[in-house]
Amino acid sequence: MVLVVLAVAGCLWWNPGRQLGPRAFAGAGPRFGEWPILGTFLPHAGPATATTVLIGLAVVLYGPRLAAHLPWRYALASAYAAAVAWTCSLALIDGWQLGIAGRLTTSAEYLTEVPGITDIGRMLRTFSSRILDFQPDSWTTHVSGHPPAATLVFVWLDRIGLGGGAAAGIVCILAGALTAIAVPVTISALGRRDLARAALPFLVLFPGAVWVGVSADGLFAGVTATGIALLALGATGRLAWAAAAGVVLGFGIFLSYGLVLMGAIALAVVVHTRRWAALALALAGAAVVVGVFAAAGFWWLDGYHLVVERYHQGIADLRPYSYWVWADLACLALATGPVLGPGLRRAAWRTGLGAVVAGAVVAVAASDLSGLSKAEVERIWLPFAVWLVAAAAFLPQRSHRWWLAAQAATALAVNSLVVTNW
Repeated sequence: MVLVVLAVAGCLWWNPGRQLGPRAFAGAGPRFGEWPILGTFLPHAGPATATTVLIGLAVVLYGPRLAAHLPWRYALASAYAAAVAWTCSLALIDGWQLGIAGRLTTSAEYLTEVPGITDIGRMLRTFSSRILDFQPDSWTTHVSGHPPAATLVFVWLDRIGLGGGAAAGIVCILAGALTAIAVPVTISALGRRDLARAALPFLVLFPGAVWVGVSADGLFAGVTATGIALLALGATGRLAWAAAAGVVLGFGIFLSYGLVLMGAIALAVVVHTRRWAALALALAGAAVVVGVFAAAGFWWLDGYHLVVERYHQGIADLRPYSYWVWADLACLALATGPVLGPGLRRAAWRTGLGAVVAGAVVAVAASDLSGLSKAEVERIWLPFAVWLVAAAAFLPQRSHRWWLAAQAATALAVNSLVVTNW
């Protein structure tokens, strides 16, 4: 709660007109993240509103008990199913087309470029040359702002017959919900299954599900969380899992440049377990992925430097750092919900969960202070936010239902009061 107050106070102190009036930065409309989340204030409801309330109520009433007593595999499977249902229901408040099927089909999104990619090899070889803006063949905003794997995911879906916005949206939801399995598996592997069970309902009612359904960043969160879970399994068990983790996390940095900061969470896992062989194997696995993309014609560092230049070509360069360094935290507070502050305050930092939460804090701080994440972080930081929400497991067990109710109310309020862009 303190984080929310400080972030909002910082936003209002910098320029209250940005929140309470029509003023915005030069040449841009109010939809460019001035609330500070990106969206349009428009209270609305739909048939799925009732479904969302019922799912939230069921998790609040029965989630903690089921998470504590179900056999571990069944608890994980139930959490995944509930997370999918929760995310879909939130998205459907906006309707099928606006909420799911049409989210990734706008002119700035990945699917716009898919029909024109007929040769993947050529696409990779020429990818960097099309990143900068103001060229006849410049990539659309999201394609240019990410490494090629983000676009390739949707190209591959199209190749196997799952083209179009509906299939892409469902895949993002299904992948994003993997966080409800991967985060608890990580916590359990690091020695605290009791905390893993306690975290399960909070990961189901993750307020960031508003943006998991539907944005590609939800998919990124699921992929990278799975990579961290594999690393935890490798660092505490069979080392082969660590090599697999390196491949998954290595692929992750080709989904989004900012996901290189997942290294802070990965390092936290290795430092906590002190199994340095796992780190070596993970780095080897990641190096294989980097090598494959390099051999295909795309060098990650070249892409990164060009994206920074593209970033300053666009509207982001007009977003003042002194405002967004605070406003980004307000966005994070909405994506994580009110448990964030109390969870961090009660965190036992010497536990495995405390270690990965600390890694997520470092990742968020680095991203925020870099000035390369001004606005839209309610979705961009989803891969970090899921680890921060897990800190709710440190809260007193008797208070869990109240906090779960607050989490559900936060998600429902955001989704019902604002038509978000994702």
